[in-house]
Amino acid sequence: MRTHFCGLVDERLIGQTVTLCGWADVARNLGGLCFIDLRDHEGIVQVVAEPSDVDGNAAVIAAAAQVGYEDCLRITGTVRKRESVNNKIRTGQVEVVATAIEVLNKAEPLPFHAHENPGEDIRLKYRYLDLRTPGMQRKMRTRTKLVQALRRWLDARGFQDIETPILTKATPEGARDFLVPARMHPGEFYALPQSPQLFKQILMMAGFDRYYQIARCFRDEALRADRQLEFTQLDMEFAWVSERDVQDTVEQMIREVFVEVMDVELGEFPRMTYAEAMRRYGSDKPDLRIDLELTDIAELVKGCEFKVFTDWANAEGGRVVALRAPGAASLSRKQIDDVAAHAAKHGAKGLAWMKVETAGQGASGVNSPIAKFLDDATVDAIVAAAGAQAGDLLLFGAGPYNTASDFMGAVRLKLGRDLGLVGEGWKPLWVTDFPMFEWDEEAQRYVALHHPFTAPAVDDVADLRANARTAVSRGYDMVLNGNEIGGGSIRIHRPQMQAAVFDLLGIGAEEQQAKFGFLLDALKYGAPPHGGIAFGIDRIAALMAGTESIRDVIAFPKTTGAQCLMTDAPSPIDAAQLAEVHVAVRPKAS
Repeated sequence: MRTHFCGLVDERLIGQTVTLCGWADVARNLGGLCFIDLRDHEGIVQVVAEPSDVDGNAAVIAAAAQVGYEDCLRITGTVRKRESVNNKIRTGQVEVVATAIEVLNKAEPLPFHAHENPGEDIRLKYRYLDLRTPGMQRKMRTRTKLVQALRRWLDARGFQDIETPILTKATPEGARDFLVPARMHPGEFYALPQSPQLFKQILMMAGFDRYYQIARCFRDEALRADRQLEFTQLDMEFAWVSERDVQDTVEQMIREVFVEVMDVELGEFPRMTYAEAMRRYGSDKPDLRIDLELTDIAELVKGCEFKVFTDWANAEGGRVVALRAPGAASLSRKQIDDVAAHAAKHGAKGLAWMKVETAGQGASGVNSPIAKFLDDATVDAIVAAAGAQAGDLLLFGAGPYNTASDFMGAVRLKLGRDLGLVGEGWKPLWVTDFPMFEWDEEAQRYVALHHPFTAPAVDDVADLRANARTAVSRGYDMVLNGNEIGGGSIRIHRPQMQAAVFDLLGIGAEEQQAKFGFLLDALKYGAPPHGGIAFGIDRIAALMAGTESIRDVIAFPKTTGAQCLMTDAPSPIDAAQLAEVHVAVRPKAS
Protein backbone atom coordinates (compact mmCIF):
# COMPACT_ATOMS: atom_id res chain seq x y z
CA MET A 1 0.00 0.00 0.00
CA ARG A 2 2.93 2.36 0.55
CA THR A 3 6.38 2.95 -0.85
CA HIS A 4 7.91 4.83 2.08
CA PHE A 5 7.37 5.67 5.74
CA CYS A 6 6.25 9.21 6.51
CA GLY A 7 9.04 9.95 8.95
CA LEU A 8 11.77 8.76 6.56
CA VAL A 9 10.98 11.02 3.61
CA ASP A 10 14.03 13.24 3.07
CA GLU A 11 15.98 15.27 0.51
CA ARG A 12 17.23 12.14 -1.27
CA LEU A 13 13.66 11.62 -2.54
CA ILE A 14 13.18 15.10 -4.06
CA GLY A 15 11.50 14.77 -7.44
CA GLN A 16 10.33 11.21 -6.78
CA THR A 17 6.75 9.97 -6.44
CA VAL A 18 5.95 8.35 -3.09
CA THR A 19 2.89 6.68 -1.59
CA LEU A 20 2.46 7.13 2.14
CA CYS A 21 0.02 5.75 4.72
CA GLY A 22 -0.72 7.25 8.10
CA TRP A 23 -2.96 9.41 10.26
CA ALA A 24 -3.79 13.09 9.90
CA ASP A 25 -1.95 14.67 12.79
CA VAL A 26 -2.95 18.18 11.69
CA ALA A 27 -5.17 19.27 8.77
CA ARG A 28 -5.31 22.94 7.72
CA ASN A 29 -7.65 24.27 5.00
CA LEU A 30 -6.53 27.70 3.83
CA GLY A 31 -9.11 27.93 1.03
CA GLY A 32 -7.79 26.38 -2.16
CA LEU A 33 -4.59 25.34 -0.39
CA CYS A 34 -4.55 22.55 2.20
CA PHE A 35 -1.82 21.20 4.46
CA ILE A 36 -1.85 17.81 6.17
CA ASP A 37 0.75 16.63 8.66
CA LEU A 38 0.74 12.89 7.95
CA ARG A 39 2.03 10.69 10.77
CA ASP A 40 3.12 7.07 11.07
CA HIS A 41 5.35 5.26 13.57
CA GLU A 42 8.49 6.79 12.02
CA GLY A 43 7.35 10.40 12.30
CA ILE A 44 5.56 13.22 10.46
CA VAL A 45 5.82 14.68 6.97
CA GLN A 46 4.00 17.70 5.59
CA VAL A 47 1.64 17.06 2.66
CA VAL A 48 0.41 19.92 0.45
CA ALA A 49 -2.72 19.89 -1.71
CA GLU A 50 -2.50 22.83 -4.12
CA PRO A 51 -3.80 23.85 -7.56
CA SER A 52 -2.07 22.16 -10.49
CA ASP A 53 -1.01 23.86 -13.73
CA VAL A 54 -2.60 21.00 -15.70
CA ASP A 55 -6.04 20.25 -14.25
CA GLY A 56 -6.23 22.43 -11.17
CA ASN A 57 -6.03 19.38 -8.91
CA ALA A 58 -9.59 20.13 -7.75
CA ALA A 59 -10.39 16.57 -6.64
CA VAL A 60 -7.27 16.36 -4.46
CA ILE A 61 -7.95 19.76 -2.88
CA ALA A 62 -11.56 18.78 -2.21
CA ALA A 63 -10.45 15.51 -0.58
CA ALA A 64 -7.85 17.34 1.54
CA ALA A 65 -10.45 19.87 2.68
CA GLN A 66 -12.55 17.04 4.14
CA VAL A 67 -9.71 15.42 6.12
CA GLY A 68 -10.23 15.44 9.88
CA TYR A 69 -8.05 14.78 12.87
CA GLU A 70 -6.78 11.16 13.00
CA ASP A 71 -8.39 10.15 9.71
CA CYS A 72 -6.58 7.14 8.30
CA LEU A 73 -5.13 8.14 4.90
CA ARG A 74 -3.24 6.89 1.86
CA ILE A 75 -1.55 9.71 -0.07
CA THR A 76 0.45 9.69 -3.27
CA GLY A 77 2.52 12.69 -4.29
CA THR A 78 5.84 14.15 -5.36
CA VAL A 79 8.59 15.12 -2.92
CA ARG A 80 9.94 18.66 -3.16
CA LYS A 81 12.06 21.06 -1.15
CA ARG A 82 10.15 23.04 1.47
CA GLU A 83 10.24 26.82 1.27
CA SER A 84 9.71 27.15 5.02
CA VAL A 85 12.04 24.65 6.67
CA ASN A 86 10.98 23.02 9.96
CA ASN A 87 14.07 21.96 11.86
CA LYS A 88 12.00 20.45 14.67
CA ILE A 89 11.17 17.31 12.67
CA ARG A 90 13.34 14.88 10.73
CA THR A 91 11.44 15.53 7.46
CA GLY A 92 11.45 19.29 7.87
CA GLN A 93 13.51 19.98 4.74
CA VAL A 94 10.90 18.53 2.37
CA GLU A 95 7.16 18.18 1.73
CA VAL A 96 4.96 15.99 -0.43
CA VAL A 97 2.75 17.61 -3.09
CA ALA A 98 -0.33 15.38 -3.19
CA THR A 99 -1.65 13.95 -6.46
CA ALA A 100 -4.10 11.52 -4.79
CA ILE A 101 -5.67 11.38 -1.33
CA GLU A 102 -7.64 8.33 -0.22
CA VAL A 103 -9.47 8.20 3.10
CA LEU A 104 -9.04 4.59 4.25
CA ASN A 105 -11.04 5.09 7.43
CA LYS A 106 -12.76 8.21 8.72
CA ALA A 107 -12.17 8.86 12.41
CA GLU A 108 -15.05 9.80 14.64
CA PRO A 109 -14.52 12.65 17.15
CA LEU A 110 -11.87 11.41 19.58
CA PRO A 111 -12.18 11.32 23.39
CA PHE A 112 -8.92 13.26 23.64
CA HIS A 113 -6.45 15.00 21.37
CA ALA A 114 -2.97 13.55 20.93
CA HIS A 115 -1.47 16.93 21.81
CA GLU A 116 -3.43 17.16 25.06
CA ASN A 117 -2.43 15.58 28.36
CA PRO A 118 -5.53 13.70 29.53
CA GLY A 119 -5.72 11.82 32.81
CA GLU A 120 -4.18 8.37 32.95
CA ASP A 121 -7.56 6.62 33.22
CA ILE A 122 -8.63 8.11 29.88
CA ARG A 123 -5.30 7.19 28.32
CA LEU A 124 -5.61 3.58 29.49
CA LYS A 125 -9.24 3.22 28.45
CA TYR A 126 -8.39 4.34 24.92
CA ARG A 127 -4.90 2.84 24.99
CA TYR A 128 -4.81 2.32 21.21
CA LEU A 129 -5.11 6.09 20.76
CA ASP A 130 -2.58 6.81 23.49
CA LEU A 131 -0.07 4.40 21.93
CA ARG A 132 -0.54 6.15 18.60
CA THR A 133 0.96 9.39 19.94
CA PRO A 134 4.58 10.21 19.06
CA GLY A 135 5.65 10.25 22.71
CA MET A 136 4.38 6.75 23.39
CA GLN A 137 5.78 5.53 20.09
CA ARG A 138 9.22 6.76 21.16
CA LYS A 139 8.98 5.10 24.56
CA MET A 140 7.87 1.76 23.17
CA ARG A 141 10.60 1.89 20.54
CA THR A 142 13.16 2.46 23.30
CA ARG A 143 11.89 -0.71 24.97
CA THR A 144 12.20 -2.64 21.69
CA LYS A 145 15.78 -1.43 21.21
CA LEU A 146 16.63 -2.46 24.78
CA VAL A 147 15.34 -6.02 24.33
CA GLN A 148 17.03 -6.39 20.93
CA ALA A 149 20.36 -5.20 22.34
CA LEU A 150 20.16 -7.58 25.29
CA ARG A 151 19.37 -10.53 23.06
CA ARG A 152 22.23 -9.73 20.68
CA TRP A 153 24.69 -9.44 23.55
CA LEU A 154 23.65 -12.71 25.17
CA ASP A 155 23.37 -14.70 21.95
CA ALA A 156 26.89 -13.64 20.97
CA ARG A 157 28.27 -15.02 24.25
CA GLY A 158 26.79 -18.48 24.23
CA PHE A 159 23.77 -17.99 26.47
CA GLN A 160 20.91 -20.33 25.55
CA ASP A 161 17.42 -18.87 25.30
CA ILE A 162 15.23 -21.53 26.97
CA GLU A 163 11.53 -21.15 27.73
CA THR A 164 10.20 -22.34 31.08
CA PRO A 165 6.59 -23.18 32.00
CA ILE A 166 3.87 -20.60 32.55
CA LEU A 167 1.57 -23.13 34.23
CA THR A 168 3.51 -24.36 37.23
CA LYS A 169 3.27 -25.28 40.92
CA ALA A 170 2.18 -22.94 43.70
CA THR A 171 4.90 -22.52 46.32
CA PRO A 172 5.04 -20.67 49.64
CA GLU A 173 7.15 -17.55 50.19
CA GLY A 174 7.31 -14.42 48.06
CA ALA A 175 4.24 -12.60 46.79
CA ARG A 176 0.77 -14.08 46.38
CA ASP A 177 0.38 -16.46 43.42
CA PHE A 178 -2.15 -16.17 40.62
CA LEU A 179 -3.95 -19.52 40.56
CA VAL A 180 -5.39 -21.32 37.52
CA PRO A 181 -7.93 -24.13 38.04
CA ALA A 182 -6.92 -27.42 36.40
CA ARG A 183 -10.01 -28.64 34.53
CA MET A 184 -8.67 -32.17 34.12
CA HIS A 185 -7.71 -32.40 37.80
CA PRO A 186 -10.75 -31.29 39.83
CA GLY A 187 -9.89 -29.32 42.93
CA GLU A 188 -6.27 -28.78 41.89
CA PHE A 189 -4.60 -25.65 40.58
CA TYR A 190 -1.65 -24.42 38.60
CA ALA A 191 0.09 -21.18 39.56
CA LEU A 192 1.44 -18.56 37.18
CA PRO A 193 5.18 -18.12 37.82
CA GLN A 194 6.42 -15.26 39.98
CA SER A 195 9.73 -15.94 38.25
CA PRO A 196 11.40 -18.90 36.51
CA GLN A 197 13.63 -19.30 39.59
CA LEU A 198 13.45 -23.04 40.23
CA PHE A 199 13.38 -24.02 36.57
CA LYS A 200 16.50 -22.00 35.77
CA GLN A 201 18.33 -23.56 38.71
CA ILE A 202 17.36 -27.02 37.48
CA LEU A 203 18.63 -26.08 34.01
CA MET A 204 22.05 -25.52 35.60
CA MET A 205 21.83 -28.94 37.23
CA ALA A 206 20.92 -30.30 33.79
CA GLY A 207 24.19 -29.04 32.33
CA PHE A 208 23.12 -26.04 30.26
CA ASP A 209 25.74 -23.77 31.88
CA ARG A 210 24.44 -20.37 30.68
CA TYR A 211 20.73 -19.64 30.34
CA TYR A 212 18.62 -16.59 29.63
CA GLN A 213 14.99 -15.82 28.94
CA ILE A 214 12.90 -12.70 28.41
CA ALA A 215 10.30 -14.01 30.84
CA ARG A 216 6.76 -12.98 31.70
CA CYS A 217 6.19 -13.11 35.46
CA PHE A 218 3.08 -12.72 37.61
CA ARG A 219 2.60 -11.49 41.18
CA ASP A 220 -0.73 -10.81 42.84
CA GLU A 221 0.38 -7.78 44.83
CA ALA A 222 -0.52 -4.13 45.38
CA LEU A 223 0.45 -1.88 42.47
CA ARG A 224 2.30 1.42 42.22
CA ALA A 225 4.31 3.27 39.60
CA ASP A 226 7.05 0.60 39.46
CA ARG A 227 4.88 -2.51 40.01
CA GLN A 228 2.52 -4.48 37.76
CA LEU A 229 0.61 -7.73 38.21
CA GLU A 230 2.40 -9.07 35.13
CA PHE A 231 5.83 -7.87 34.17
CA THR A 232 8.84 -8.79 32.06
CA GLN A 233 12.31 -9.62 33.25
CA LEU A 234 15.56 -10.72 31.71
CA ASP A 235 16.24 -13.91 33.60
CA MET A 236 19.80 -15.29 33.67
CA GLU A 237 21.60 -18.18 35.34
CA PHE A 238 25.21 -19.37 35.32
CA ALA A 239 26.82 -22.63 36.44
CA TRP A 240 30.23 -22.87 38.13
CA VAL A 241 30.35 -19.23 39.22
CA SER A 242 31.04 -16.96 42.18
CA GLU A 243 29.37 -13.61 42.88
CA ARG A 244 32.00 -11.64 40.98
CA ASP A 245 31.72 -13.90 37.94
CA VAL A 246 28.03 -13.03 37.62
CA GLN A 247 28.45 -9.38 38.54
CA ASP A 248 31.34 -8.69 36.18
CA THR A 249 29.56 -10.34 33.25
CA VAL A 250 26.22 -8.57 33.62
CA GLU A 251 27.86 -5.25 34.47
CA GLN A 252 29.65 -5.38 31.13
CA MET A 253 26.36 -6.27 29.45
CA ILE A 254 24.50 -3.32 30.97
CA ARG A 255 27.35 -0.95 30.11
CA GLU A 256 27.38 -1.99 26.45
CA VAL A 257 23.59 -2.00 26.13
CA PHE A 258 23.36 1.58 27.46
CA VAL A 259 25.98 2.65 24.93
CA GLU A 260 24.13 0.92 22.08
CA VAL A 261 20.63 2.10 22.96
CA MET A 262 21.32 5.55 24.41
CA ASP A 263 24.96 6.37 23.62
CA VAL A 264 25.50 6.69 27.40
CA GLU A 265 28.61 5.67 29.33
CA LEU A 266 27.55 4.60 32.81
CA GLY A 267 30.96 5.01 34.42
CA GLU A 268 32.11 3.19 37.54
CA PHE A 269 29.96 0.72 39.47
CA PRO A 270 31.01 1.13 43.11
CA ARG A 271 30.26 -1.70 45.54
CA MET A 272 28.50 -1.10 48.83
CA THR A 273 27.26 -3.52 51.44
CA TYR A 274 23.61 -3.52 52.46
CA ALA A 275 24.64 -2.42 55.98
CA GLU A 276 26.58 0.57 54.63
CA ALA A 277 23.76 1.58 52.28
CA MET A 278 21.21 1.56 55.11
CA ARG A 279 23.57 3.41 57.46
CA ARG A 280 24.51 6.16 55.01
CA TYR A 281 21.37 6.51 52.90
CA GLY A 282 18.51 4.70 54.67
CA SER A 283 17.89 2.61 51.56
CA ASP A 284 19.12 -0.60 49.96
CA LYS A 285 18.82 1.15 46.58
CA PRO A 286 20.33 4.58 47.24
CA ASP A 287 20.18 7.31 44.63
CA LEU A 288 23.79 8.48 44.58
CA ARG A 289 22.88 11.52 42.50
CA ILE A 290 21.68 13.09 45.77
CA ASP A 291 24.69 14.15 47.82
CA LEU A 292 23.01 13.84 51.24
CA GLU A 293 23.87 11.30 53.93
CA LEU A 294 22.44 10.26 57.29
CA THR A 295 24.44 10.85 60.45
CA ASP A 296 24.05 8.64 63.52
CA ILE A 297 23.80 10.72 66.70
CA ALA A 298 22.67 8.13 69.28
CA GLU A 299 25.91 8.42 71.26
CA LEU A 300 25.48 12.20 71.45
CA VAL A 301 21.92 12.16 72.84
CA LYS A 302 21.87 9.18 75.23
CA GLY A 303 21.79 11.47 78.24
CA CYS A 304 19.69 14.36 76.90
CA GLU A 305 16.25 15.32 78.21
CA PHE A 306 14.38 14.69 74.96
CA LYS A 307 12.74 11.36 75.72
CA VAL A 308 12.17 10.30 72.11
CA PHE A 309 15.92 10.51 71.54
CA THR A 310 17.04 8.93 74.80
CA ASP A 311 14.62 6.00 74.59
CA TRP A 312 15.82 4.91 71.17
CA ALA A 313 19.45 5.88 71.72
CA ASN A 314 19.58 3.51 74.69
CA ALA A 315 17.39 0.75 73.24
CA GLU A 316 18.88 -2.37 71.72
CA GLY A 317 18.30 -2.17 67.99
CA GLY A 318 17.35 1.52 68.15
CA ARG A 319 18.58 4.34 65.98
CA VAL A 320 18.68 8.13 66.25
CA VAL A 321 19.77 9.83 63.05
CA ALA A 322 20.18 13.33 61.64
CA LEU A 323 19.92 14.52 58.04
CA ARG A 324 21.41 17.83 56.95
CA ALA A 325 19.51 19.74 54.27
CA PRO A 326 21.89 22.45 53.04
CA GLY A 327 20.39 25.94 52.82
CA ALA A 328 16.94 24.68 53.82
CA ALA A 329 16.53 26.72 57.01
CA SER A 330 14.32 28.99 54.91
CA LEU A 331 11.63 26.30 54.68
CA SER A 332 8.38 27.33 56.31
CA ARG A 333 6.74 25.37 59.11
CA LYS A 334 4.13 24.13 56.64
CA GLN A 335 6.84 22.86 54.30
CA ILE A 336 8.54 21.04 57.16
CA ASP A 337 5.17 19.58 58.18
CA ASP A 338 4.75 18.29 54.63
CA VAL A 339 8.09 16.51 54.93
CA ALA A 340 6.98 15.06 58.27
CA ALA A 341 3.75 13.81 56.68
CA HIS A 342 5.83 12.10 53.99
CA ALA A 343 7.97 10.48 56.69
CA ALA A 344 4.81 9.27 58.45
CA LYS A 345 3.80 7.36 55.32
CA HIS A 346 7.03 5.40 55.72
CA GLY A 347 6.63 4.60 59.41
CA ALA A 348 7.70 7.74 61.29
CA LYS A 349 5.91 8.63 64.53
CA GLY A 350 7.23 12.17 64.22
CA LEU A 351 10.05 14.24 62.72
CA ALA A 352 12.04 16.64 64.88
CA TRP A 353 13.85 19.55 63.23
CA MET A 354 16.45 22.21 63.89
CA LYS A 355 17.29 25.34 61.87
CA VAL A 356 20.91 26.38 62.25
CA GLU A 357 21.29 30.14 62.53
CA THR A 358 24.83 30.34 63.96
CA ALA A 359 26.97 27.22 64.31
CA GLY A 360 28.90 26.78 67.55
CA GLN A 361 26.58 28.93 69.69
CA GLY A 362 24.73 26.09 71.41
CA ALA A 363 20.95 26.28 71.77
CA SER A 364 20.99 30.05 71.18
CA GLY A 365 22.35 29.47 67.67
CA VAL A 366 19.46 27.28 66.52
CA ASN A 367 15.72 27.55 66.05
CA SER A 368 14.08 24.29 67.08
CA PRO A 369 11.15 23.04 69.18
CA ILE A 370 13.49 20.49 70.80
CA ALA A 371 16.34 22.90 71.62
CA LYS A 372 15.01 23.40 75.17
CA PHE A 373 15.63 19.71 75.88
CA LEU A 374 19.28 19.85 74.78
CA ASP A 375 22.22 21.51 76.46
CA ASP A 376 24.62 23.70 74.51
CA ALA A 377 27.32 21.04 74.24
CA THR A 378 24.85 18.51 72.81
CA VAL A 379 23.50 21.00 70.25
CA ASP A 380 27.00 21.90 69.12
CA ALA A 381 28.00 18.23 68.92
CA ILE A 382 24.95 17.40 66.77
CA VAL A 383 25.55 20.36 64.45
CA ALA A 384 29.23 19.47 64.10
CA ALA A 385 28.58 15.75 63.53
CA ALA A 386 26.10 16.54 60.74
CA GLY A 387 28.48 19.07 59.18
CA ALA A 388 25.79 21.74 59.39
CA GLN A 389 26.38 25.45 58.81
CA ALA A 390 24.34 28.59 59.19
CA GLY A 391 21.27 28.42 56.97
CA ASP A 392 21.02 24.62 57.06
CA LEU A 393 18.08 22.55 58.29
CA LEU A 394 18.57 19.40 60.36
CA LEU A 395 15.87 16.74 60.44
CA PHE A 396 15.89 13.95 63.01
CA GLY A 397 14.46 10.44 63.08
CA ALA A 398 14.32 7.97 65.95
CA GLY A 399 12.95 4.45 66.21
CA PRO A 400 13.83 0.82 65.54
CA TYR A 401 16.92 0.71 63.32
CA ASN A 402 15.19 -0.44 60.13
CA THR A 403 12.15 1.79 60.63
CA ALA A 404 14.20 4.92 61.30
CA SER A 405 16.43 4.10 58.34
CA ASP A 406 13.46 3.61 56.03
CA PHE A 407 11.62 6.84 56.80
CA MET A 408 14.76 8.95 56.92
CA GLY A 409 15.79 7.43 53.58
CA ALA A 410 12.41 8.52 52.20
CA VAL A 411 12.93 12.02 53.65
CA ARG A 412 16.37 12.16 52.01
CA LEU A 413 14.84 11.40 48.60
CA LYS A 414 12.03 13.94 49.02
CA LEU A 415 14.36 16.73 50.13
CA GLY A 416 16.79 15.92 47.34
CA ARG A 417 14.05 16.34 44.76
CA ASP A 418 12.25 19.27 46.40
CA LEU A 419 15.47 21.24 46.91
CA GLY A 420 16.83 20.54 43.44
CA LEU A 421 19.74 18.48 44.75
CA VAL A 422 19.43 15.59 42.29
CA GLY A 423 22.53 15.61 40.12
CA GLU A 424 22.61 14.98 36.40
CA GLY A 425 23.60 11.77 34.70
CA TRP A 426 23.69 8.14 35.78
CA LYS A 427 24.88 6.70 39.09
CA PRO A 428 25.04 2.89 39.13
CA LEU A 429 26.26 0.70 41.98
CA TRP A 430 26.22 -2.83 43.36
CA VAL A 431 24.64 -3.44 46.76
CA THR A 432 25.94 -6.68 48.30
CA ASP A 433 25.94 -8.77 51.48
CA PHE A 434 22.22 -8.61 52.18
CA PRO A 435 20.87 -10.15 55.37
CA MET A 436 19.86 -13.75 54.90
CA PHE A 437 16.65 -13.40 56.90
CA GLU A 438 14.30 -10.84 58.38
CA TRP A 439 12.40 -11.53 61.59
CA ASP A 440 8.62 -11.23 61.27
CA GLU A 441 7.35 -10.14 64.69
CA GLU A 442 3.73 -10.83 63.85
CA ALA A 443 4.33 -14.34 62.53
CA GLN A 444 7.19 -14.94 64.98
CA ARG A 445 9.39 -16.51 62.35
CA TYR A 446 12.10 -15.69 59.85
CA VAL A 447 11.30 -14.70 56.27
CA ALA A 448 13.78 -14.69 53.38
CA LEU A 449 14.98 -11.20 52.42
CA HIS A 450 15.52 -12.27 48.79
CA HIS A 451 14.11 -15.79 48.36
CA PRO A 452 14.65 -19.13 50.11
CA PHE A 453 17.07 -20.42 47.46
CA THR A 454 19.72 -17.76 48.14
CA ALA A 455 22.95 -19.17 49.56
CA PRO A 456 24.23 -17.94 52.92
CA ALA A 457 27.76 -16.62 53.19
CA VAL A 458 28.62 -19.50 55.55
CA ASP A 459 28.95 -23.08 54.29
CA ASP A 460 28.25 -24.75 57.63
CA VAL A 461 24.63 -25.62 58.46
CA ALA A 462 25.25 -25.52 62.22
CA ASP A 463 26.81 -22.06 61.91
CA LEU A 464 23.78 -20.78 59.98
CA ARG A 465 21.34 -22.17 62.53
CA ALA A 466 23.29 -20.68 65.44
CA ASN A 467 23.58 -17.22 63.86
CA ALA A 468 20.44 -16.96 61.73
CA ARG A 469 19.48 -13.49 62.99
CA THR A 470 22.77 -11.96 61.81
CA ALA A 471 23.48 -14.26 58.86
CA VAL A 472 24.54 -12.60 55.60
CA SER A 473 23.52 -13.95 52.20
CA ARG A 474 25.36 -14.12 48.91
CA GLY A 475 22.76 -11.87 47.33
CA TYR A 476 23.43 -8.75 45.26
CA ASP A 477 21.42 -6.01 43.55
CA MET A 478 22.33 -3.68 40.71
CA VAL A 479 21.01 -0.18 41.41
CA LEU A 480 20.75 2.75 38.99
CA ASN A 481 19.67 6.26 40.02
CA GLY A 482 17.83 4.94 43.06
CA ASN A 483 16.13 2.06 41.23
CA GLU A 484 16.88 -1.60 41.73
CA ILE A 485 17.15 -2.74 38.11
CA GLY A 486 18.51 -6.22 38.79
CA GLY A 487 18.67 -8.62 41.69
CA GLY A 488 20.34 -11.98 42.09
CA SER A 489 22.40 -14.30 44.21
CA ILE A 490 24.53 -17.38 44.38
CA ARG A 491 22.09 -20.25 44.97
CA ILE A 492 22.14 -23.06 47.48
CA HIS A 493 23.51 -26.13 45.69
CA ARG A 494 23.58 -28.70 48.54
CA PRO A 495 20.37 -30.40 49.73
CA GLN A 496 21.34 -30.27 53.41
CA MET A 497 21.74 -26.48 53.36
CA GLN A 498 18.51 -26.01 51.37
CA ALA A 499 16.58 -28.15 53.87
CA ALA A 500 18.07 -26.16 56.76
CA VAL A 501 17.05 -22.83 55.20
CA PHE A 502 13.54 -24.12 54.63
CA ASP A 503 13.41 -25.24 58.25
CA LEU A 504 14.55 -21.82 59.52
CA LEU A 505 11.78 -20.26 57.42
CA GLY A 506 9.21 -22.43 59.15
CA ILE A 507 8.78 -24.84 56.23
CA GLY A 508 8.78 -28.28 57.85
CA ALA A 509 10.06 -31.53 56.35
CA GLU A 510 6.63 -32.66 55.16
CA GLU A 511 5.87 -29.33 53.46
CA GLN A 512 9.36 -29.28 51.96
CA GLN A 513 8.69 -32.55 50.20
CA ALA A 514 5.20 -31.52 49.11
CA LYS A 515 6.26 -28.14 47.73
CA PHE A 516 9.92 -28.54 46.83
CA GLY A 517 10.61 -32.26 46.70
CA PHE A 518 11.63 -32.08 43.04
CA LEU A 519 14.24 -29.41 43.87
CA LEU A 520 15.65 -31.27 46.88
CA ASP A 521 15.90 -34.43 44.77
CA ALA A 522 17.68 -32.59 41.96
CA LEU A 523 20.21 -31.16 44.43
CA LYS A 524 21.22 -34.70 45.43
CA TYR A 525 22.60 -35.63 42.02
CA GLY A 526 25.73 -33.54 41.62
CA ALA A 527 24.24 -30.06 41.42
CA PRO A 528 27.02 -27.58 40.52
CA PRO A 529 27.56 -24.25 42.29
CA HIS A 530 25.42 -21.79 40.38
CA GLY A 531 24.00 -18.29 40.54
CA GLY A 532 22.18 -15.73 38.52
CA ILE A 533 20.30 -12.49 38.31
CA ALA A 534 17.08 -11.06 36.89
CA PHE A 535 16.75 -7.58 35.40
CA GLY A 536 13.47 -5.66 35.27
CA ILE A 537 12.95 -4.90 31.58
CA ASP A 538 10.05 -2.55 32.34
CA ARG A 539 12.07 -0.56 34.86
CA ILE A 540 15.18 -0.24 32.70
CA ALA A 541 13.06 0.80 29.71
CA ALA A 542 11.32 3.44 31.84
CA LEU A 543 14.68 4.86 32.94
CA MET A 544 15.94 4.94 29.36
CA ALA A 545 12.71 6.58 28.18
CA GLY A 546 12.89 9.21 30.93
CA THR A 547 9.56 8.36 32.55
CA GLU A 548 8.70 7.77 36.21
CA SER A 549 6.11 5.05 35.59
CA ILE A 550 6.72 1.65 34.04
CA ARG A 551 3.14 1.85 32.70
CA ASP A 552 4.52 4.23 30.05
CA VAL A 553 6.70 1.48 28.55
CA ILE A 554 4.17 -1.38 28.76
CA ALA A 555 1.77 -1.58 25.84
CA PHE A 556 -1.28 -2.64 27.86
CA PRO A 557 -0.67 -2.13 31.59
CA LYS A 558 -3.03 -2.49 34.53
CA THR A 559 -4.11 0.44 36.70
CA THR A 560 -3.12 0.74 40.35
CA GLY A 561 -6.52 -0.86 40.98
CA ALA A 562 -5.35 -3.96 39.05
CA GLN A 563 -7.71 -3.39 36.12
CA CYS A 564 -7.37 -3.14 32.35
CA LEU A 565 -9.68 -0.24 31.53
CA MET A 566 -9.57 -0.93 27.80
CA THR A 567 -10.86 -4.53 27.99
CA ASP A 568 -12.66 -4.16 31.34
CA ALA A 569 -10.67 -7.00 32.88
CA PRO A 570 -11.06 -8.69 35.28
CA SER A 571 -14.68 -9.56 34.52
CA PRO A 572 -17.26 -12.08 35.77
CA ILE A 573 -17.29 -15.65 34.40
CA ASP A 574 -20.57 -17.39 33.66
CA ALA A 575 -21.71 -20.33 35.76
CA ALA A 576 -21.25 -22.91 32.99
CA GLN A 577 -17.60 -22.02 32.47
CA LEU A 578 -16.96 -22.06 36.22
CA ALA A 579 -18.56 -25.49 36.46
CA GLU A 580 -16.18 -26.81 33.78
CA VAL A 581 -13.21 -25.99 35.99
CA HIS A 582 -14.92 -27.14 39.20
CA VAL A 583 -14.94 -23.69 40.80
CA ALA A 584 -17.69 -22.04 42.83
CA VAL A 585 -17.66 -18.30 43.52
CA ARG A 586 -18.69 -16.92 46.88
CA PRO A 587 -20.99 -13.88 46.84
CA LYS A 588 -19.25 -10.57 47.53
CA ALA A 589 -19.33 -9.60 51.18
CA SER A 590 -21.88 -6.85 51.77
